[in-house]
Amino acid sequence: MFDKLLITDLEVKGKKVLMRVDFNVPLDVERRITDDTRIVAALPSINYVLDHGGSVILMSHLGRPKGKKQPEFSLAPCATQLSHLIGHEVKMAPNCVGSEVDTLAGELKPGEVMLLENLRFHLAEEHPEQDPLFAKQLAQLGDCFVSDAFATAHRSHSSTVMVPTLFPGKAAAGFLMAQELKFLGDTFLDPKRPFHAIIGGAKVSSKIGVINALCEKVDTLFIGGGMAYTFFKAQGFDIGDSIHEDKFLETARDILRNYQSAGVKLYLPVDHVVADHISEDAQVLQLDTFQNVPAGFQGVDIGQKTIEIYSKALQNASTIFWNGPLGVFECPPFAKGTESIARTVAKLSAVSVVGGGDSVAAIKAARLEDSITHISTGGGACLEFIEKGTLPGIEVLSSKNTVLRH
Repeated sequence: MFDKLLITDLEVKGKKVLMRVDFNVPLDVERRITDDTRIVAALPSINYVLDHGGSVILMSHLGRPKGKKQPEFSLAPCATQLSHLIGHEVKMAPNCVGSEVDTLAGELKPGEVMLLENLRFHLAEEHPEQDPLFAKQLAQLGDCFVSDAFATAHRSHSSTVMVPTLFPGKAAAGFLMAQELKFLGDTFLDPKRPFHAIIGGAKVSSKIGVINALCEKVDTLFIGGGMAYTFFKAQGFDIGDSIHEDKFLETARDILRNYQSAGVKLYLPVDHVVADHISEDAQVLQLDTFQNVPAGFQGVDIGQKTIEIYSKALQNASTIFWNGPLGVFECPPFAKGTESIARTVAKLSAVSVVGGGDSVAAIKAARLEDSITHISTGGGACLEFIEKGTLPGIEVLSSKNTVLRH
């Protein structure tokens, strides 16, 4: 399915490769990186360029500085960590555009790496229309372009959509991007069946597109998490203080009708755990049936019956896609449902794809990442790819038949 240029199609020897990566890593209060997974994920593409005689100019965002230079959002910790990972210095640029950056880029020698400062220190990164010159300033730093930030490929930002267009025939996908597209393409365009999807998370509004798209793709859909309560209220249940979205009650009813009409099995929880507030010392009730939630209580996890029903129904799966936790898994007393289903999925021989930050965090918390076929680096990008079959940041990459070697 992937007819776009790959990093291996580029001539990188003696070239400066401008590479969009995703270094949006979590930092603690002392600005130390607490999880460098995203930096490690970019290493194959970075090392490929270095090993083949090129230099690398990396660009990324970090957090939401809203167009202003803010020290707490500097990418400097990422430069330090990357230096440690590749075994030699990564030059940290003071900005991502400007004369000083131009000079540093011009002096970069083969085998060297430079990390540009946070792209989102400039409003034009998230709002390209406000300053088209920003993308041109970024593009002039490199000889060719590599996109290796799948997690941002659904955003029409300067670095993801505008910059690649300024490298006709020389805008390629990196190894991480190619890997993501292969797994997601294989999973959703030609899945091995039965194909089951598990969708959780807090809000149904953010999952409408993917739930509707999955109706045409999956054999079974399992729903959990806070979003389930919008479905229950739509059916007339009293959900107490459970999270829900009144604006999407009719949408929820439409989804239930559409799945029924399509003959696709849709599972909702049959029992649940409720609490008077979200904390480890909360008053907790186990409701053995999906009876009305008492006033002052909210749903926080799927119940044991639901765990057993979902686990049994998943046993025949050949392909599984999972996005979104099934309860408030960050709070240990309410993590059982998510962890139990994670263990079920991990034990199966099915091809398993997990996408979305919270889903991935739950898998890692249970130390099951080695038992999952593919863990996607992008939640929103993953969902939009399933819904639309492509992403803005993919469309702008060069096609294989337009490769320019010189």
